[in-house]
Amino acid sequence: MPAQDSPPPPPELVALARAYGVDTRYPGVDGRSVGARTLVAVLGALGVAAGTPEEAEAALERHRAEQRGRLLPPCVVVRQGWRTALDVPADARLHIELEEGGVWELPRGHAHWLPADLPLGRHTLKARTPEREAAAPLIVAPERLPQLSGRSWGFLAQLYSVLSERSWGMGDLGDLAELAQWAGADLGAGFVQINPLHQALPTAPADPSPYRPSSRRFADPVHLRIEAVPEFAYLTKQQRAQADELTQKAARLREEVLAHDGLIDRDAVWALKREALQLLHDVPRAPGRQAAYDAYQRREGEWLRRHSLWNALAEVHGADWHHWPKGLRHPHGPQVEQAAKELADQVEFHRWLAWQVDEQLAHAQRAAEQAGMPVGLIHDLAVGAHPDGADAWALQDVLAGGMSVGAPPDAFNAHGQDWGLPPWRPDALAAAGYAPYAELLRAAARHAGALRIDHVMGLFRLWWVPENHAPTEGAYVRYDAEAMLGVLALEAHRAGTAVIGEDLGTVEPGVREELRARGILGTSVLWFERDWQQDGRILPPGGWRTGCLATLTTHDLPSTAARLSGEHVELRHRLGLLARPLGEEQAEAAAELAEWHAELTRLGFLAPGEDLSMPALYRFLRATPAELVGVWLPDLVGDPRPQNLPGTWDQYPNWRLPVADGTGGPVTLDRLAATPAPRLLSRLLAGLHARRPA
Repeated sequence: MPAQDSPPPPPELVALARAYGVDTRYPGVDGRSVGARTLVAVLGALGVAAGTPEEAEAALERHRAEQRGRLLPPCVVVRQGWRTALDVPADARLHIELEEGGVWELPRGHAHWLPADLPLGRHTLKARTPEREAAAPLIVAPERLPQLSGRSWGFLAQLYSVLSERSWGMGDLGDLAELAQWAGADLGAGFVQINPLHQALPTAPADPSPYRPSSRRFADPVHLRIEAVPEFAYLTKQQRAQADELTQKAARLREEVLAHDGLIDRDAVWALKREALQLLHDVPRAPGRQAAYDAYQRREGEWLRRHSLWNALAEVHGADWHHWPKGLRHPHGPQVEQAAKELADQVEFHRWLAWQVDEQLAHAQRAAEQAGMPVGLIHDLAVGAHPDGADAWALQDVLAGGMSVGAPPDAFNAHGQDWGLPPWRPDALAAAGYAPYAELLRAAARHAGALRIDHVMGLFRLWWVPENHAPTEGAYVRYDAEAMLGVLALEAHRAGTAVIGEDLGTVEPGVREELRARGILGTSVLWFERDWQQDGRILPPGGWRTGCLATLTTHDLPSTAARLSGEHVELRHRLGLLARPLGEEQAEAAAELAEWHAELTRLGFLAPGEDLSMPALYRFLRATPAELVGVWLPDLVGDPRPQNLPGTWDQYPNWRLPVADGTGGPVTLDRLAATPAPRLLSRLLAGLHARRPA
């Protein structure tokens, strides 16, 4: 059982925590209260001193006085089509300055109503009484997010693992464009969903996890296809000789990865690409290219300036900004501007890199669209960023210092989880008009047909783990879900992008219902879809929800080949990860397969006496009403290995495996496309690629 966090919280502390949206209990495996030490630490991260009952009582009174004294909330988020009441003084006069210009005057009254027909956008609400005035951002969001035009199927892939005969030791954006063109034009696929392409920390060895990046706002230049940078065609003779030498080194690196049991070496790939990109950066730009670069810089503005500066500073002072000279530890630090001047060349290089990645991302989405994909690329937004990285430095005023996102103890993990990612401060986010969150969504959706949001439940609440606390000693902190969903809806509407929420695991009652009402798709994995109201029996196809991405597996789960063979149990046994004897685990896995065999035979997806197979499982998914059916790309060649094995670090090569066949032999995209499996599967799923009737 989890260790008890003592002492128990006094009533003053409990009341204060609840006032700031901190849950004082959670429905874990033992349904216990959150301890006083945790509540004090969490409140401290929210800027509230509560170390003693007297401090807690005084802080609560200050909070109540601030609430009573406000003329307007820090930010107002409403749905278009809904009349929304505002509780403001009876003598207050309100007006709205619209984003596109113009002013709306609102009638005077005790309970002022915002009209239902306000235009979508980010406006400014202003209030004035004889004694004072105030202003607050007013965000008017659509009630529902953009919807897909019909059902389709597509591939789920970890881009780094999808090497071609042209990539430099790991899959790149050129490979992504090729994958999308082939899957769309030749197979009739509707989408390709990939891992987060966020920029990693610039350290060696780099953290290979795409879910713990330096920045979620900018993609990593390690994904660039070097030869696709337009300036590559204009290298001088001397530069071309240098580029050719790098290309030869990249070919040797690729062959090492494609050898049996080869692993992706991201650091080695980046070392070669960085040298090549420096060559390309030095090529004079034609007027049209310079104009495009200038336009990109204007669009990205301050976000690009900070990001590029952080990368330049990290090259000098190391990747952990907490240990930089004191005057550089904040974007507005006294030494920052001088450092920016001194590092102007390096800053410019990183700005240019960001532009190159943006251009190749745009090209990949265009390739998907031109191949006939109704969705195209589905990009993935991680739940947070590394505490030492660029985002944590640039956004530290709206992130909770000393806190980490994780998960409480549950039936699957009695010790809880700590993901090492600082969370948004809900109060600071509201005070900023949700602008940092909106900007992140805007960037993620820019070149996407749909956006996957990792741990979408985090829009409602997140489990905060204080520094130096065990994951069991955390607390749920509430967010304004109406605001978080509203901002998401507005940015998705403006981008024309559908949204998929990763809602696997423990989900608070009402969350899935609210997501469905707003038009956000969920994620359904075949092995977990059970009728828990009927003894956990397999949920029949007709019982599945329509609004979901249905799949057999994900990057964190066993591959289908491993599940069908039992290799996933043996792997966990070899690594000492089983909680029970091997025989018991194998018996349970075999019983699950036998249950599925019987169900698929009963439904006619398997002939009597036929072995359980991957095609039969996809026939089952096809029979569900799921909007999207995802095919794990390595399943096409029988790869038994998961890309990530939760609970391991150096015991398993997480995030470093190329797509491989059943023997562990890496398979390039070129070879994979030549196998019969993709076409067989595309014929099986072909009926999904249809639009809804108007």
